[in-house]
Amino acid sequence: MTNSSELREQILQLSDTYFEASQKNSFKPGETYIPCAGKVLDAQDLRQLIDASLDLWLTAGRFTTEFEAKLGERLGFRHVRLTVSGSAANLLAFTCLTSWKLNDKQVKAGSEVITVAAGFPTTVAPIIQNNCIPVFVDVDLETANVNIDRLASAITPKTKAIMIAHTLGNPYNVKAVAELCKQHDLYLVEDCCDAFGATFEGQNVGTFGDVATLSFYPAHHMTMGEGGAVMSNRKSLMMQAESYRDWGRDCWCAPGMANTCSRRFDWQLGNMPHGFDHKFLFSHIGYNLKATDMQAAMGISQLAKVDGFIAKRRENFKLLCALFEREGLTEHFMLPQATPGSDPSWFGLLLTVRDGSKLKRREVINYLENHKVGTRLLFGGNLTKQPAFKDVNYRVVGDLTNTDKIMNDSFWIGVWPGIDEARRHYMIETFKQMLKELLP
Repeated sequence: MTNSSELREQILQLSDTYFEASQKNSFKPGETYIPCAGKVLDAQDLRQLIDASLDLWLTAGRFTTEFEAKLGERLGFRHVRLTVSGSAANLLAFTCLTSWKLNDKQVKAGSEVITVAAGFPTTVAPIIQNNCIPVFVDVDLETANVNIDRLASAITPKTKAIMIAHTLGNPYNVKAVAELCKQHDLYLVEDCCDAFGATFEGQNVGTFGDVATLSFYPAHHMTMGEGGAVMSNRKSLMMQAESYRDWGRDCWCAPGMANTCSRRFDWQLGNMPHGFDHKFLFSHIGYNLKATDMQAAMGISQLAKVDGFIAKRRENFKLLCALFEREGLTEHFMLPQATPGSDPSWFGLLLTVRDGSKLKRREVINYLENHKVGTRLLFGGNLTKQPAFKDVNYRVVGDLTNTDKIMNDSFWIGVWPGIDEARRHYMIETFKQMLKELLP
């Protein structure tokens, strides 16, 4: 009789065979769509996914523990917690700062948090969802990152934190921001969802601040389908993030475990009776934002390849920029500049229609999309003009001139690892043909 271990191995070997038989990757110029972002998967990813599913554990388990440890080791964090998305990670990262357990370091309702309007809404949403006030400052057009000179003037006695993303994998001057936070006793939340592997002065982004986030959506540097991570080197913050993630419970036992604290029936919190089961004591108004072990299994496989993915992104970015310059396309499009001192892990190639060009962005992206070259805008443009923000209590320091320029004239194209030489060539040829057709 075949035992379960042997059957498992047969299933996994069949998954390898299935994957190889199912792959179709032929590229036909003008017919095959080139998305601006995408995932790169192999047989090992499928094997890991199936291996985890065969456990039938489903929630966080052995793969989650392994993934969190390996991710922390890769990026330099002592504490990592997997969650359902990068947006959920942002929510947990900021919400943990509002915990009453932080005593006089608690960020309370009505506090101000400095950020930028040129970005993805769920970098800012947690500020609002926790009844705090976002304070928007402008960005530099060359990097699409926060204008450092604007930050200091935005700080008031109400300011308690700065929460900003590294735009499209290009780090902002996070060292200067971290020093400003230290000077004014502010929290720093680094949204690294688009910037896995980026560094500033040789140090991984995310490790400068108090808490950081990642996304594992298929568009990002590595994927587990949906998924994200909240990370910190501060145990006190991660305990609160874990509590908010796991229903708001006070207990920190892993799924399937009990009495990790060795005093499960000897706690007294709030007005609950002494000895009430610690697994059912709740210290926060929380959520259930846990991911599954199957996602973590995929993450382990992807993490082993992520350095190659990052290298390919950097290569595509460099080659495409060189082609834009060689073909004279920079007469009409401004190319992004890496922040001085940084080594970006590019998420996309941001292009901004230059002032004075007769090109109109709407016509440009329509042409590209119609010719199978995928485009995206820089997320929400100017968030203060989005309908979701019409009744939000926020403050703007200075003007948002560059943010508005990005809203009206910027878009990005892909540099993800699935873009090869043939696709790069077609993308550039499409841009060249577009100029001939759109310009008089």
